[in-house]
Amino acid sequence: MKVITKLTAAAVGVGVVIRQVSRSRARPAADASREPASRWRAVTVNKPASEVAPDGVLPPPLAELGDAVEVRITAAPDGKGTELAARLRDGEPPATARLGDRDRRQDVRSALRRSKQLLEVGEVLRLDPQPAGHRPPTPAGKALDAITRRAGREGVL
Repeated sequence: MKVITKLTAAAVGVGVVIRQVSRSRARPAADASREPASRWRAVTVNKPASEVAPDGVLPPPLAELGDAVEVRITAAPDGKGTELAARLRDGEPPATARLGDRDRRQDVRSALRRSKQLLEVGEVLRLDPQPAGHRPPTPAGKALDAITRRAGREGVL
């Protein structure tokens, strides 16, 4: 009987500790007056701010996103160009929406990457990582092809 009492007391004690730890790590509820729950994504452009957005006109890839994104242009640390940052206005999409073929966060990352290329080089560079010739369809090759197709929206592997 004493063993059962000790085990029960230990289990209750562990439960109390777990509850306290989970409460201490819980995030407070989002306040509607605060900023959207979207993360800033940024690139550093090797140009002064006056050339990044002359007369307040955004680079075309970011301008195409319209009112869906908020854009911030600031000086980069140590005077090393300009930081071009963007985020979704209405917050991050839920995990279920991200599983689909269109993730709006990828659109923001791609627009920032293309804007940087346009500003620094004058054109959007495209590197096709597919090797020339025919490759036998091995299991590893099929997996690599699938990953490369998926990464086409994110950049080159």
